[in-house]
Amino acid sequence: MPRSFDMAADYEGGVEQVHEAFGDRQYWLDRLAGSGADEATLDSMTVGPDGIDVVTTQTLWARRLPGLVSQFHHGDLSFVRSELWTPIEDGRTTARITGTIPGAPASLTGTAVLAPSGTGSRLEFTATVEVRIPLVGGKVEGFVGNQLVELMIAEQRFTTEWIRANA
Repeated sequence: MPRSFDMAADYEGGVEQVHEAFGDRQYWLDRLAGSGADEATLDSMTVGPDGIDVVTTQTLWARRLPGLVSQFHHGDLSFVRSELWTPIEDGRTTARITGTIPGAPASLTGTAVLAPSGTGSRLEFTATVEVRIPLVGGKVEGFVGNQLVELMIAEQRFTTEWIRANA
């Protein structure tokens, strides 16, 4: 049974600054380079009047996978992530985020809202994780949810530092 997770992160930069970073190819290359993945690629990126569409793949080598994961997934694990950010409207932007692990019965779907908050902005993210493995899928979903929180914190820190360095 899928599990939902609600998370939020505060950014020092305003919505425009964060959205501008999301639309910068170098931002994504730098973010992926510092992601901690063994391999990370920017598979596609389109910036246009309809928004920002980014697809990335991050791979962890099999020897680095947590025991819980390696029991059910043999070999390297790749995570393909797609983010589709809308243009800013009424001071905010939204995104549809999906993730898959090719060859594994797992998926992530979510929505994000980046809106003004104080002197910066706040990203609120709701994700649904589904791991279709009998008996232990729920345990793996909980593990993935915890990892999402850590990932969101790391990405917020990276984005804040990247905006400071590239403003």
